[in-house]
Amino acid sequence: MVDLATVSPAIALGPLDGRYRAVTAPLVNYLSEAALNRARLRVEVEWLIHLTDHRALPGAPVLSDAEKTYLRGVVDAFGAAEIAELAEIEAVTRHDVKAVEYLLKRRLDAAPDALGPTALPQVHEIVHIFCTSEDINNLAYALTIRDAVTQVWLPAARGLVDDLAAMARQHADAAMLARTHGQPATPTTLGKELAVLAHRLRRQVTRVEGTEYLGKINGATGTFGAHVVAVPGADWEQIARNFVESLGLTWNPLTTQIESHDWQAELYADVARFNRIAHNLATDAWAYISLGYFRQRLSAQGSTGSSTMPHKVNPIRFENGEANLEISCSLLDTLAATLVTSRLQRDLTDSTTQRNVGVAFGHSLLAIDNIRRGLAGLDVDHARLTEDLDAAWEVLGEPVQQAMRAASVAGATDMADPYERLKELTRGKRVTATSMREFIASLGMPADVEARLLALTPATYTGLAAHLVGHLDD
Repeated sequence: MVDLATVSPAIALGPLDGRYRAVTAPLVNYLSEAALNRARLRVEVEWLIHLTDHRALPGAPVLSDAEKTYLRGVVDAFGAAEIAELAEIEAVTRHDVKAVEYLLKRRLDAAPDALGPTALPQVHEIVHIFCTSEDINNLAYALTIRDAVTQVWLPAARGLVDDLAAMARQHADAAMLARTHGQPATPTTLGKELAVLAHRLRRQVTRVEGTEYLGKINGATGTFGAHVVAVPGADWEQIARNFVESLGLTWNPLTTQIESHDWQAELYADVARFNRIAHNLATDAWAYISLGYFRQRLSAQGSTGSSTMPHKVNPIRFENGEANLEISCSLLDTLAATLVTSRLQRDLTDSTTQRNVGVAFGHSLLAIDNIRRGLAGLDVDHARLTEDLDAAWEVLGEPVQQAMRAASVAGATDMADPYERLKELTRGKRVTATSMREFIASLGMPADVEARLLALTPATYTGLAAHLVGHLDD
């Protein structure tokens, strides 16, 4: 038997890097191991530049613009060759962050002749100075997670919300029998029900958009201990704060050896909540397909349907979305629960845990893509909506009962026990348009109220549902 692991490095163990690679590939640029190492290299380079620019170290040279451009170019050029070189270095160091440090020092030594006389080979000892590996890691993770969220996940999430909101507006007036506890209930409109889900998802998007990405660079136990002993005259708190903020992050002034990761837990909770609402959308869409309210266009779904039953078009996009959202939520919940705890000043549980951030976002991104594709392949069957409404005249028992109550308050007589009287008429019985209207006519209601009730049908008993969709534009 052929050992598949030896056939090609492209053969993936997980589906996100295999079957679904095309959908999740945009996250690779931010949440892969290579992207993390590139971000680590960026942090090391910027820390070196920051310290020399601010003359934090007596005797250190101030780098020229050309030297700084060269250093930043090392980050920009990070690719396959650098990934391979890092792997070789780490095989010796057995430490991933140390490998990045050594790679940068190699580049200092290899500064091109075009720079002319350069101080770069003489600044070795400034690389990684005063840093524990977590000083580099926490900033690198903050940068990569922020960019993955803002550049990849949020655009996809907003796209789902926009798709759903557009459907809600299009079908704002499409009367539909509601089902509470799975039973026929007060009619609504399809658009209003979709708008509810769009509104819920949008709130979570707003929360994710407001995420604070925190960072620190304060040494082995967060005390600036080595800093103030080695260079006592520098304002290390301000230097650290300026550096963290220069990266576009929020400075965390109080940490142990690690940045506490609370912001990550907050972010993952919000993304998981978005996922769960999207899961609700997927299950509702599946149910509406089952009821016949939606028809699926085979070409849009891209599915053969059943392998044995040629008549079927299975709602696979929504089922795929459900499954991937459940996996994503499980990972996000674990990340959020694990990352907020570190024994005393440091343990390494966060190191392994954070390597799964990309997997968690990958399953969410895959689910969003499937649900959007699923929604795009749906047509509303208005005849089926009408059929269900016409078979449910018993739902008018509610407005008749409430109209009787209001009439009684206004002084009408013989309006007693409205709930019981409607229960006797409707519960467990087949109610037709004729029987409902005969009942209304027998009540002796005020003429205007009776006329209003006699004109009512299940399809017109939708209250302000169509109007409420307009709140999506608030």
